[in-house]
Amino acid sequence: MNRRTKTAVLGAALLVTAGATGAAASASASNTSSTAAAGETSTPSTASPASAHSVASAAGERRREAAALTGRAKLYRSAGDDITFSFDAHLAAKDTDDPLKATGTFEWSHYAGGDGAWAKAEVDCLLTGGKVAVVSGVVTDSDLPGAKGKRVGITVHDTGRQDRLGYSWASTGNPVETKDLPKCVGSAPFEKVKKGTGDFTVVPWNPRF
Repeated sequence: MNRRTKTAVLGAALLVTAGATGAAASASASNTSSTAAAGETSTPSTASPASAHSVASAAGERRREAAALTGRAKLYRSAGDDITFSFDAHLAAKDTDDPLKATGTFEWSHYAGGDGAWAKAEVDCLLTGGKVAVVSGVVTDSDLPGAKGKRVGITVHDTGRQDRLGYSWASTGNPVETKDLPKCVGSAPFEKVKKGTGDFTVVPWNPRF
């Protein structure tokens, strides 16, 4: 098995029930018209609390997390290689100005012909922009000799249809041979996700410049 084969690669609808308060019917036609008019003018006011609540919920989500990369999917290979990547990387809202405080893990595995390897890394940096994310981390567990302690970087493009992915060892074929890799460095996302095997989700970072 060649080196590359062994080591390459991983709101809710807001239901608002608004109650309308009706006025008692009057025997006078003019009073009836007045009551109807009052009912019409009260209708828009029932939407305001709902809109305010929806906006508040969205704002709450933005405050909760500054950036994220999540999901799991397999990569497409014409030879049928089984390559899986999974991500659970997050940057808290309180750390918006420091991508190096990102937390989480990511994993990947590559198997072909009954042989292969897997690895798990702890996130040490996360940068996202639009639907593109670059995450890096240090390998904490792996069955690939020499991989533990190595930093790797992965780039993900969340296209919304067939996501793409790239990795820092693309030019060497082996993460073990990538020396002194800086944080948040990956390659262009040249690989494609295999359709129907999963999806990656990128939450864009909006730094305060």
